[in-house]
This record gives sequence, C-alpha cells and structure tokens, in this order.
Amino acid sequence: MTRKYFGTDGIRGKVGEYPITPEFVMKLGWAVGKVLGKNPGDRLVIGKDTRISGYMFESALEAGIAAAGMNVQVLGPMPTPGIAYLTRTFRAAAGIVISASHNSYLDNGIKFFSAEGTKLDDDIEKAIEDYLDKPMTTVSAEKIGKAKRVSTAAGRYIEYCKASIPSSFSFEGFKIVIDCANGAAYSIGPKVFREIGADVQAVFNQPDGLNINAACGATNVDALVKLVTSNKADLGIALDGDADRLIMVDHKGEVVDGDELLYIIAKGAQRRGRLQGGVVGTLMSNLGLEKALAADGIDFIRAKVGDRYVMEQLKKNNWNFGGESSGHIICLDKNTTGDGIIAALQVLAEMVSQNKTLAELKSGMTKYPQVMINVAVSKRQDPMQNEQVVSAVKQAELELADSGRVLLRASGTEPLIRVMIEGDNHSQVERLAKKLASVVKHNL
Repeated sequence: MTRKYFGTDGIRGKVGEYPITPEFVMKLGWAVGKVLGKNPGDRLVIGKDTRISGYMFESALEAGIAAAGMNVQVLGPMPTPGIAYLTRTFRAAAGIVISASHNSYLDNGIKFFSAEGTKLDDDIEKAIEDYLDKPMTTVSAEKIGKAKRVSTAAGRYIEYCKASIPSSFSFEGFKIVIDCANGAAYSIGPKVFREIGADVQAVFNQPDGLNINAACGATNVDALVKLVTSNKADLGIALDGDADRLIMVDHKGEVVDGDELLYIIAKGAQRRGRLQGGVVGTLMSNLGLEKALAADGIDFIRAKVGDRYVMEQLKKNNWNFGGESSGHIICLDKNTTGDGIIAALQVLAEMVSQNKTLAELKSGMTKYPQVMINVAVSKRQDPMQNEQVVSAVKQAELELADSGRVLLRASGTEPLIRVMIEGDNHSQVERLAKKLASVVKHNL
C-alpha cells in the first residue's frame, strides 16, 4: 500500500522540517483520535525518549487528540517496548511513541502501537492519512479530551521486565556496565538490573535533550568496550535511544551483536523445549547464524531488512524468535515488539542457567567475514535490472560457491546501493566486494 506520510516504522524526519513540525504533529494527533476514538472514554497512551523536541511534540499530540475528543495518558520518558506493554495493560486504543530511535537529537518521529501492542494495520494507517488531508475540527467543549500523567509507568514496566526470567535465578556477583545511550532507558535500565541483584555501573545515563545516542549506545560501543575491560566487568549492555536495540560486550571486550544474541536466546529456548518453530533473521543476518542454527536442527528464514518484516514472518510462521544483526531482538513469548532490556535478561538467564560466560555462550556460532560497501547512485533503482551488474553478481557467486553469498540492496532512504558479500575467506570477500562495487558505480 502506498503511503503519503507513513514509512515502515511510523513518520520520521528532521525536527522543524515537514512533516516533523508542531502543526503537522498536532493534526496527526487529531487524525489518530478521529480514527480510533470510537467510544466516550477511549484513550491513547503517549511515551517518548529524551530528545529535547519530545516536549514540543508531546504537547502537540495532546492538543490534537483532545480536539478529537479522546483522552490521553502521558507516560513520560519510556522505552518503546515499555510503551507497547503499557498500551496493552492500560487497555488503551493505541500507543504513541515520540522517538527517532538510534538517530541524533536533530531528528524525531512518531510511531504507533495497536491496542495489542503491535504495529498498526495498514488500513488504519491509511484511514489516518485520509484524515490528515481533511480540515481539522474540534469537538464541542464538553467532549474535549483530558490528559493525565501516569506516575506508576516506570515501576510497572520494571516489574514486567523482571518477570521475564525465573525469580529463582541469582545474579549476585554479576558485574555489569550498562550504556543507556542518554535515552529512554536512562533510569529504568539500571534499576532493572540492580533489582535482580547485579552490581551495575550505569554510563551515558545523564540525558540533557541533546546528547541522545551521541558517541554512545548500541550504535557506538567503543566507550563501553573500554569500560568493561578496565573495570573487569562480566559483561556490558548497550541500548539505543529508545531501548529497542541491544548490543552486548563480553568480559574479553569483544562485541556480541544481534546475530550472536539471537543465537544464544534461540539455542537456550531449544534447550528448554520452548523454541516453537524456527528463527527469523534478515537479508543482512550473518551466514554464520544460519549455519550454526542449522547445525542444531533449527529452521531459519530471512525477511527483508527491518523489524516490521521480521515480525511479519514470525506471525506468518507462528514462531517466537527473530531479529537483526543491528540488535533488534524480538522474543514474542515475552513482549509484542523488540525489547533491548528483556533480550538482555534472557541472555543473562542463560549465563546463570548454564554457568557460562557470555563469551562461552556465543562460541557455538562462528561469524563469517562480511564486507559491505555503499555506492552512491544518481537515483533510487533496482541494481538487478542492469545486465552488467547481474553478470558481475553471477561471477562472484560462482567464485564463492557454497562458502558465501552476495547481496545487492537499494537503500530505502538514500540514493545508495548496498553491496554486501560474505564468505569464509576475508581477503576473497573484500576483493569481490570492491570489484562488484566498482561495476555498480560505473553502470548505475
């Protein structure tokens, strides 16, 4: 379905540039209220991350929703998966997240959860877009909606996270460094891990509205690696700005990415007899994940890049576990969306259950060398429509045989072609990637 405003994960862009403006966001709140406000007393919940523009857009949404006659429950700074959970537990008509995830404070976005804590259906997004093209009106004064702050939101979500692992497990003596990305989990994240008994050092947990994701968090773990090794910690946990991504660091200072974390969680579920089918990765998931799961008899399929598409495949196959190498880990037996804190807890539970270090748990999967080169092109296009490019791809695949794979993908947001090759020989992979990127550059 062609959308005018909605992307794969809500509406996102530069603050102050259409449509990420107060005027548009207020009308968006009104449109959502008109579509979802079916009965008197219906309400929406709103949560946000810590970027400075969140205050402005929170107020704008409140005004628009009230004008449509719906009530609002305001959660304040809250991880995106926490908003999904509270949407369900408060029996709200929908949840609204004000966040641009791993982007800098210069960006912001609005995304939505249904009453069930899942992405909105396409037909609802289409209905909202239809209202955005209509004149905004206000209900009569006695029907205007009200806004109420929820003081118990953080505590409710903390207890929900802790309940995702057995209460009998002891984490006394675990030394953890947690990088909160100066984002939505700056307070909640450290509390969760302290309350299960771990010795926690929290860093990048002083948001000022401008430092979210700045040289920290799941997209930049350099500082976390140094802190884990210098403090002789058992592990490090890196969340992103809205805490739906997770990257970890083992006691050796080695980064453990989303593919490896997904392997650990799925293998643990299989060991306990709770796997329910297979695992969903993406086109970018490392070949090592696929081969490690296959060795354990676990089915694996690839979705398009994006947690929305991972979720689609999970639902289609009635499976529970999926994710991306970037750190989006979905455990549908625990929450309805990707959840960095809950995913980290599952990994910690495996460490306790098996009495193994994080390094030992990930050792069952060997990552294949992977090289990706971004090639700028004049316009967005399908690279596989060019004969020279198709021929070069076939030549690379022939040389790799069964020891690797080739992927060409047009960026969904920029005029770029992403050239990715992986295999068991790094020098071969690097050489083939450069050669294919050159063909793309000179023919597109």
